[in-house]
Amino acid sequence: MKKSLVLAMAMALGVTASAYAANPFSDVPAGHWAYDAVNKLAAEGVVDGYPDGTYGGDKLMTRYEMAQIVAKAMAKGANVDKLAAEFADELDSLGVRVANLEKKSDNVKITGQIRASYRSADGEGVRGNEGYLRTRLFLNGQINEDWTYVGRLENRQYYTDQTWSGHDNDDEIDLNWAYVQGRVGGVKVEAGRQDFVMADVVDNRGDGVKLSYGDKVKVLGWAYKASSSSWTNGSVWDEYFFPEDAEGNLTGTLTEDGDRVYVAGVEAKIGAVNALVHYYNADNVRDNQIWEASVSGEIAKDLTLKGSYFYGDSDFSYLDGDDSGYLVGLSYRGAKASQPGSWGVYANYSDRPLSTFLEPTMFAGGYGIFPADMISGDGYQGFDAGANVTLAKDIIAGVKYVGVESREGDTDTQTLWSEVIFTF
Repeated sequence: MKKSLVLAMAMALGVTASAYAANPFSDVPAGHWAYDAVNKLAAEGVVDGYPDGTYGGDKLMTRYEMAQIVAKAMAKGANVDKLAAEFADELDSLGVRVANLEKKSDNVKITGQIRASYRSADGEGVRGNEGYLRTRLFLNGQINEDWTYVGRLENRQYYTDQTWSGHDNDDEIDLNWAYVQGRVGGVKVEAGRQDFVMADVVDNRGDGVKLSYGDKVKVLGWAYKASSSSWTNGSVWDEYFFPEDAEGNLTGTLTEDGDRVYVAGVEAKIGAVNALVHYYNADNVRDNQIWEASVSGEIAKDLTLKGSYFYGDSDFSYLDGDDSGYLVGLSYRGAKASQPGSWGVYANYSDRPLSTFLEPTMFAGGYGIFPADMISGDGYQGFDAGANVTLAKDIIAGVKYVGVESREGDTDTQTLWSEVIFTF
């Protein structure tokens, strides 16, 4: 055992003097530099020495031997959090839980993400480029053993003149996540302001609650009020949907602040296949009801095939076209932040009438910008394809191309999106 380690362990137990039982180890005589520390550790039952009555301070210990000492020190209430973290795997094998210690030593954790992105679009009514730097700080606070608080601060800095989002928040910092998560019995609960994402149908931020129960077969229910949307007043498609009031102002948007959205679903893993059924009910201008059924699984090593069917029903009188659509996707591997050099490619083809989606990630994430009549007519059809690679640990670069056209009209748009994401 190293000198510094012996002293640190003894200090953690509060050694201040040498008034303990007689020296238990023949090779640590009185006057030895480690006498007080070793005597204290022995008196507390943290170290036992060897059967021949020696301490063996010059011998190398295995990690499991050291883990046993750490475990005994923890049982005595010693502050050995850093050692507990270092030997966490060994302690786990020994049946010693360190999660609570870690929570106490670091009750609030701050992590972050920086994304530099650029997109260029070419289509009717939508031509130009936009680039911005998005910074996010994530706050995680431990409330008790079962409940945590999650917050997210976000800032965007634009480095191009054109901002299609309709606002420039260069100097604004927004707390756009603020929720608690935990369990009530066997039900996982997330309540507060957070993202509500089912990527192929809706990607909103809202105030509400998520409930889920189960593991391999999971039942879920969401209810929230939208607090953000990419489909905002003043966008190019507003005039296709909404009449003006007496003052000439448009009366609403597709998914605006205050709209209620409800989601129920069942998700299951059956062998190598993932399957889900989701039901969406949106109390918005379209009064939308959407059913989604999807299956995905590996068809070869690292090669995943996905197929989804959508059925939409809306009371919006403008919609009189098809009510069903589909999506087919193929993906190979995928970049992992912890594995430099890892990479992936993917491609999806969609044929979606307007009644089968609310605000999918393709829209909300800024990957695709669509002409007005493409979404106000009868939806869109087309494909997206992309690739990603981990340049270094926690640094991922990606590129994505979206090419779609209106299902009933004659317009189309192409969008190229690129990004580099840093996590810390």
